[in-house]
Amino acid sequence: MNKKFVNLRNELKLMNDASSILNYSYKKCLKIKIKKEYMLREMDAFEALTARFARLNDIIIQRVLKSIHLIDLDEANTIRDSINLAEKKNLIKSAQEMIEMRELRNSIVHEYIPEVMKSVFRSTMKLTPFLLDDVHLINSYCKQKYQHT
Repeated sequence: MNKKFVNLRNELKLMNDASSILNYSYKKCLKIKIKKEYMLREMDAFEALTARFARLNDIIIQRVLKSIHLIDLDEANTIRDSINLAEKKNLIKSAQEMIEMRELRNSIVHEYIPEVMKSVFRSTMKLTPFLLDDVHLINSYCKQKYQHT
């Protein structure tokens, strides 16, 4: 099997594993709900959720989409190019949503102020279903286009 397809298969497994653990955290945080104040264990759950959200976003953008564009011989010089191309190919539902998720990912990685983190938690809860939906779109695309991945 072509090395590019082996790489894509590995990236898809990584994405799907990350998606499963994000979904677990999301369901846990749905039960906690957004609050003004969190107990430490609740804060831990939301911290895990945001970290897993950021990780899955990175895997999709930096690894999976890059692998697919490479196989399809598409040129995507920037993250925005990659996201726009992914929308055109129906790999993701919305380029605008993915850009919003990418901006949230950047906030997750670089934000330290507790009050701002509560806003990050809210945004992560709102956007997680969209990120998980994109995982399904990516899997469907790959199954249809590359039947052996």
